[in-house]
Amino acid sequence: MPTATDIAPAPRRHASYQNWRPPVTGVSLLVPVGADCIAIADLRGMLMLPVGGMCDGQTPEEAGYRVLTDPTGGLRLLRRVAVDSVQMRRRKVITHVIAAAPMTRDAVTNLVYRDPRATVRVMPTLQLLDHWPTGRARLLLSLQALATGETACIEDEAVHARVPSARSAPGRGRRR
Repeated sequence: MPTATDIAPAPRRHASYQNWRPPVTGVSLLVPVGADCIAIADLRGMLMLPVGGMCDGQTPEEAGYRVLTDPTGGLRLLRRVAVDSVQMRRRKVITHVIAAAPMTRDAVTNLVYRDPRATVRVMPTLQLLDHWPTGRARLLLSLQALATGETACIEDEAVHARVPSARSAPGRGRRR
């Protein structure tokens, strides 16, 4: 009779974790200030582009106006310049980058970020690129797309020509 040590263990299979939970969808705002600066959110020393979540049925532009509010009405969102999609272990994270019309330094002081702990500041673009290595590729591609009039699609750190629809949630009805 075989013993437990004689039986070879079955090979372990790892279930694919892709898309077993709904994706997290958010929006990030690219607000140019003058020719060489960007409006950023400073959350207690953590510098980032202003970001926020998207609710079901909401367009990226609608979500963008919830991220930064302007009592004077000077914030004008122009268009989506990039879509960044990253497959994490258990869910996909999708970020729509929306470009705003260029603003002046004085106009940026009127902007209010969705998180009251953060302040909206103006920072030179090159300084932000040096300080923010994790978001460097997304920022550079977004700036390039803004300048060329295109929309960049970044999927798992690779740039693609295909851009998903703003209203369709990735994972539902994808074409392959």
